Amino acid sequence: MTDRGDSGEVAFAEPGARWNAVVLGPALCVVVLIADIFVGAGVHLLGLALFAVVLAGFVALQVLAARRHASVEVTATRLRCGSESVDLDDIAEVLPLADPMDEDLQPWETARVLGELTGVPRRRTPVGLRLVDGGTVRAWARDGDGLRSVLESVVGRTGRADEEGAIGDRSDS
Repeated sequence: MTDRGDSGEVAFAEPGARWNAVVLGPALCVVVLIADIFVGAGVHLLGLALFAVVLAGFVALQVLAARRHASVEVTATRLRCGSESVDLDDIAEVLPLADPMDEDLQPWETARVLGELTGVPRRRTPVGLRLVDGGTVRAWARDGDGLRSVLESVVGRTGRADEEGAIGDRSDS
């Protein structure tokens, strides 16, 4: 876990993409260069160098975009999915998993997706959240079960309850 200053400690993090992917294209070009040397077909140094730079550039742009728009982080105070953040105090409940065999969708399965996206990113698992204001949203992560467990522990630890429990608690005091 890393310290994030004012946000507190990171409880869950997915970077979206890793920078080591940028090296794969140039590494492949080195392999082709070595093959060219051994085969004796002529070394295409300028072409391979140019191709390595172009590949690295395109992959770097993809990694930068993925780290900005497909990363997830839960700190002591906030949930961030992509470029959108939600205060953990604004989350009333982590909604139960949807039954994959059920033909009818749960209401949260069609709710707005966090991160200013039109849908849950590919290869990500959605997690339904009911907010304090009554709205529902979908958070998401590659490790959907991990995100769900972290959010459930945080929401449970702060003492938030569903609306009926909260109403009952207030009337008792």
